Amino acid sequence: MITRVLFLCTSNSARSQMAEAFLRKYAGDRFEVHSAGLEPKGLNPLTVRVMEEVGVDMSGHRSKGIGGYLGKVLFQYLITVCDDADKNCPTIWPGVAQRLHWSFEDPAAFEGTEEEKLAKFRQVRDLIEARVREWAAQQN
Repeated sequence: MITRVLFLCTSNSARSQMAEAFLRKYAGDRFEVHSAGLEPKGLNPLTVRVMEEVGVDMSGHRSKGIGGYLGKVLFQYLITVCDDADKNCPTIWPGVAQRLHWSFEDPAAFEGTEEEKLAKFRQVRDLIEARVREWAAQQN
């Protein structure tokens, strides 16, 4: 049986998208990976840019809401990647076996120049990549 994972954040524009892409990259043969947002806002262009820098193509990604999954898909893991989603996610989610929370700063909320924003996106990307790789290795 393949393990289904849903990464959840507020807008499904950066953190959950990165986590989904990295889990697909490193363990896509062992997991069926999805991401969603409580209030989807579209894929952030800086997310696409920093992921392409590390060889991850985001062209097939789109921002999705939880409505397409809530009570419709059984997930072995629901992983919130922002504090807002952890706090506001439904506490009872039919079909979720285990809920985890990984707190990452929202790079889209960072104020600064274009280069400073890119640096923040890269920092968060690298933290997410490390956490995903570590977690995937533990799932063997």
